[in-house]
Amino acid sequence: MRGILLLTQAEINRLRRNRRYLLFTVGLPVVLYLIFSKAGKTVYGINFAAYYMVAMATFGAFAGALNGNAIRISEERKVGWIRQLRLTPLLPAYAYVIAKILTSMAMTVVSIAAVLLLGRFEGGVHLALWQWLVIAVIIWLGSTIFAALAVAVGYRYPPDQAQPITLMLYLVFSILGGIWFPFTGVMGNISKGTPTFEAITISTDVISNVSVPFYLILGLVAWLATFAALATLSVRSMAETV
Repeated sequence: MRGILLLTQAEINRLRRNRRYLLFTVGLPVVLYLIFSKAGKTVYGINFAAYYMVAMATFGAFAGALNGNAIRISEERKVGWIRQLRLTPLLPAYAYVIAKILTSMAMTVVSIAAVLLLGRFEGGVHLALWQWLVIAVIIWLGSTIFAALAVAVGYRYPPDQAQPITLMLYLVFSILGGIWFPFTGVMGNISKGTPTFEAITISTDVISNVSVPFYLILGLVAWLATFAALATLSVRSMAETV
């Protein structure tokens, strides 16, 4: 366990020094919120400032979990770093993957907190303390879905393939999930099956103080189970080649 924590600490320190990562996962959501949150319309029964706060917090957390891990894992696998860790007797075989997921969860807290604080003090979003906490936890836990997907992609594909695949997955889930703008009609029905839509909708239901449909929670669990299974298969496939 100590080895995993030390590896996680090293990963967190590395990401803290990565300006590109911080700009993409914290800076970009903050800037986009400042630019577009003043639309003044109503979305899903709540004002746009509140909706866009949830959308940008989701964007920062989910994109950080996916983009911050997939390509890095692929690159470290290519240079043999993962293999070297697997051969280290003081670390369990799963230490690398656990450290990556823990690092992702730790770093997404920064992105979520930055956008939610901005929504409160700049966007004028007023919620009860329990609502703030539930929204933060939903988005935070939801980010593990994309951390698992990042592991699956990073272990399965070389860097030159992992990068475009990661970008494609990010665009599909962010656009269809309503991060940039909510869909209606046929596209709205399609978007309902994405984890991004489910996380955003649960959060907006919390803001509206209405009951959250159980199928939304079940949907997030199903996505996590699916991507975790893919990650497990990818890790085992690589282990067989070591």
